Amino acid sequence: MPKVNRLETIVQRELSDILRTEVKSNLGFITITGMKITNELSFMYAYYTVLGSDEQKAQTKEALEKAKGFIKNQIAARVPMRKVPELVFKYDQSLDQGSKIDQLIREIK
Repeated sequence: MPKVNRLETIVQRELSDILRTEVKSNLGFITITGMKITNELSFMYAYYTVLGSDEQKAQTKEALEKAKGFIKNQIAARVPMRKVPELVFKYDQSLDQGSKIDQLIREIK
């Protein structure tokens, strides 16, 4: 498993760079919070958060889906892998949940 963990780190770094420099769509203020690559290299899940309104989150999701093929090709060119897994973007709700919990704690005080 150490190879998969290392690969996740490399792909996350490259994905962040690709989104910052190569993708021309309006992604808003996006952060890649994590990567998970399955052991058989079938799927790579990219977890992200977006700072902004629900409308901005929806626009970012749509832009990521449109650019998915391009992003996957860029990852294939930058990261040496025998097989490039299918790229799946998943919204990371932990930031939203943390904000809700923080708000509840403030209301209690």
